[in-house]
Amino acid sequence: MTDSQRLIQRPGLFVLICITMIGQLAMNITLPSLPGIVEDFGTTEPIAQLNLSLYLVGTAVAQLIYGPLSDRFGRRPLVLIGLIIFVLGSVMCLLASNIETLIIGRVIQSVGGCAGIVMGRAMVRDIFSTDKAAAMIANLTSAVVIVPGLAPLIGGYFDVWYGWRLSIAFVLVLGVLIFFYALRGAHETLAVEKRHESHFFELLAAFGVLLRNRIFTAYALQVSFNTGAYFSFLGGSSIVFRLMEWGTPAELGFYFFGITVFYIGGNVITSRFAHRVGAGKINLAGTVVAMSGMIMLLLTHLAFGLEAPVFFGFVCFLAFGNGMCISTGVALAIGADSRRVGAAAGLSGSLQLGFSAIATWAVSLLLTESPFPLVLAMLALCFGGLVTSVAGTLLTKRTSS
Repeated sequence: MTDSQRLIQRPGLFVLICITMIGQLAMNITLPSLPGIVEDFGTTEPIAQLNLSLYLVGTAVAQLIYGPLSDRFGRRPLVLIGLIIFVLGSVMCLLASNIETLIIGRVIQSVGGCAGIVMGRAMVRDIFSTDKAAAMIANLTSAVVIVPGLAPLIGGYFDVWYGWRLSIAFVLVLGVLIFFYALRGAHETLAVEKRHESHFFELLAAFGVLLRNRIFTAYALQVSFNTGAYFSFLGGSSIVFRLMEWGTPAELGFYFFGITVFYIGGNVITSRFAHRVGAGKINLAGTVVAMSGMIMLLLTHLAFGLEAPVFFGFVCFLAFGNGMCISTGVALAIGADSRRVGAAAGLSGSLQLGFSAIATWAVSLLLTESPFPLVLAMLALCFGGLVTSVAGTLLTKRTSS
């Protein structure tokens, strides 16, 4: 096999799943443990919530760096470096003796874990066209989301058995195993002749070009709004669940897993139909489904109040709709400029999680013993997703005509 053939050898789906899911697994596995972290370190709920909010910030900022660097140096080196950083951050979290050390460790963990998210998307887009990439990203997401979806369930039991440190030890061991697996299986997908031999700041200038691309901006914002709604739910629901006395951390983990099943369902629909009817139509339909669920959730809350099964039941609409509109939105944003795939993957991912971090932190400050602030925030974010999806659809039609 020649050097050129080796450079563009396709990595297997399973290795893409592994490198993409580890950062998301680490983020989700401690969600049921937030009350335990508050008690363990004698801190407040908004401070403990920084474990999620700053994890998202670290992921968002790092993606701005990984994307352009991968366009210059290739995808594989960034994957391996990211996994090393992830392992070091996990060690710091495991040994933390105060909340400040834990939060710093979580940020380092997020910086390393997000490499696989960016590189997984970029690798898929290196190989496939936009509609096919949307289907492949949906396939990847469906597989990837099973493990992070199980994470709160696993983390809930770990918290009951031994506390949050067992969850950190679990992802630390996985991080080491995935590093050695990626060392063999994460093949390079970006050929040397397609790399941008320019200075780092010139690569960063690509972000300005992308932000002036209205189709990229529309779909990047759509993904950010819908992801923000989901992460607001993830962070806020654990606190509401405790304040409303709806059950134990293990029971909360079961509800989270149920939400994940519907998210997978939305991705299955996308993987089967995106290449037939087009990623844009699937994207728009997904935002409508998510918005419909949040409208019904708000009306039910105002009319009858909410119990846990009703609350999580309506959030299933958000999860299903997001399964349709996030993977397609990512593919449409990345596909808006074929010369800047890595930068587009990094910038869209950074906007996605940076926006989610702000939304999650804001919601944590507004939470009361009523779910109303959380429900209203999720509705507003889904509305933003619907508006930007419509904008992206209209811009795409105008450009193609």
